[in-house]
Amino acid sequence: MAFWSTGETEPKRNFRFQVQITGLTSGNDVLWWAKTVTTPSFDVSETEHDYLDNKYYFPGRVTWNEVSLTLVDPISIDAVSQTNTLLEGHGYVIPNQGDSTPANLTTLAKAKGKVALGDITITVYNSEGTPIETWTLNNPFLKSAKYGDLDYSSDDLRTIEMTIRYDWATCVTSATGSPFFPTVES
Repeated sequence: MAFWSTGETEPKRNFRFQVQITGLTSGNDVLWWAKTVTTPSFDVSETEHDYLDNKYYFPGRVTWNEVSLTLVDPISIDAVSQTNTLLEGHGYVIPNQGDSTPANLTTLAKAKGKVALGDITITVYNSEGTPIETWTLNNPFLKSAKYGDLDYSSDDLRTIEMTIRYDWATCVTSATGSPFFPTVES
C-alpha cells in the first residue's frame, strides 16, 4: 500500500529545511536567507579483481561529496560581508597593494576553517515544525563562493553560491534518535 493512501504518514518536503552555521558573525546563525542546499552524499569506490574467466568487485573507500548552498543576498544581513569574513577566518589575508613588503605569509588552514564556520547543520522538518532529520558536516571548510551575476534585464534576487567541503557527515533522524553515521573519535 502506498504512503499517500493512509493518513498516518507524509512525505518529506523539499522546502521544509533550515541551514545553520554557528561561526557567522551576524549574531544569527540560522540562515533564513538560504534558498537551496544539497544534503550530504557519498560515493563508494570499487576495486575490480579478475579471477579465471570472471570479474569480481569489492567496495573500497567512502568519499563524501561537497555540499552546495545558494543564499539570497539580503541587505540587512549582508551575505557578501559574511562570506568575506568566513574567508578571512580561514586565514586569507588581503594583499596590500600599496605595501612593498611581501604579502603576509599566513595560509589557509583546515583548523581555521572549522573555527570560522563553526558547526554546520542541515535540518529537515515535518509539517508540524518538528525536526525529522539533522545532518552535521564534520571538519568543514569553505571551498568556493560565487557572488552571483548582475543583470539589468532580470528581476531575480541576487544570490551567493557557496561550496563546502567536509570530511564526513552524521545524520540523526527522528526514527532512530541517534547518528546513522557514528562520529569518529580523534
